[in-house]
Amino acid sequence: MKKLVYILCLASLCVNAQEDLLEEIDTQNTDDNYASAAFKGLKIVNFESTKMVSQKELYFVVSHRFGSIETGIKDFFGLDQAVTRLNFIYGISDGINIGVSRSSFQKTYETSLKLRLLRQKSNGMPFTVVLFNSLLINTVLDKEELPGLEFKHRLSYAVQALISRKFSKDFSLEIIPTLFHDNLVAFDAQTNTQYALGFGGRHKLSKRWSINFDYGLHLNRASNSPFKNPLSIGFDLETGGHVFQLHFTNAQPMNVNTFLGQATGDWTDGNIFFGFNLSRIF
Repeated sequence: MKKLVYILCLASLCVNAQEDLLEEIDTQNTDDNYASAAFKGLKIVNFESTKMVSQKELYFVVSHRFGSIETGIKDFFGLDQAVTRLNFIYGISDGINIGVSRSSFQKTYETSLKLRLLRQKSNGMPFTVVLFNSLLINTVLDKEELPGLEFKHRLSYAVQALISRKFSKDFSLEIIPTLFHDNLVAFDAQTNTQYALGFGGRHKLSKRWSINFDYGLHLNRASNSPFKNPLSIGFDLETGGHVFQLHFTNAQPMNVNTFLGQATGDWTDGNIFFGFNLSRIF
């Protein structure tokens, strides 16, 4: 019950916002011919989008991922096994963002840096290119259970190139080459340095609604690994002051290394997770 009250309070805080993200025009900017709003959310679903936080703006993003709906009414369709992530992202400039987050999955802390290198332009550059870098600290690891555990074993890293193109006012695609490294892997047979190729897209359904998807193809997963490639489908709802993202995915964790390296769900078995992201701008 406490978790439910907590979620409702956060939702109320965001709904009361006065800013309107609909002011961000979906068509191209007539002043400089740059394509804008290829994605309205900072996330497609799991993967980062090429959207940036503007200079001197602060985003507070609450991400909540319930447990598997496969458990049914026993765990109230996953409510009792939820994972929450709180993320602050600040725009140092329109092309440089920094972030700090904490996830209840493995009590993980993250710092991130997002840099825009190229921007799609109607009469020039055909793509937007953004680099995303993150550092994770896993604080749930216990020295009593892992003798010889050092601080370095808690660290993980990820580097991604986010390459998107807005094909029309309604349709955008993104490809995400990814390298991530875990100093201590969750599965012994897995190599520490791992590679993946992500794909994602957005199709606008109406003024306020869009459907989004993303998929991560792990390129060197251990052959007997219990983990799966993450596939996610969701909807974005734009309301006053925030974008409300609803989604279904087979990956409960929400950091790059964890949703790519430790997704346990299986769509074919109905072992999937419902979740949402709430974004509030300051």
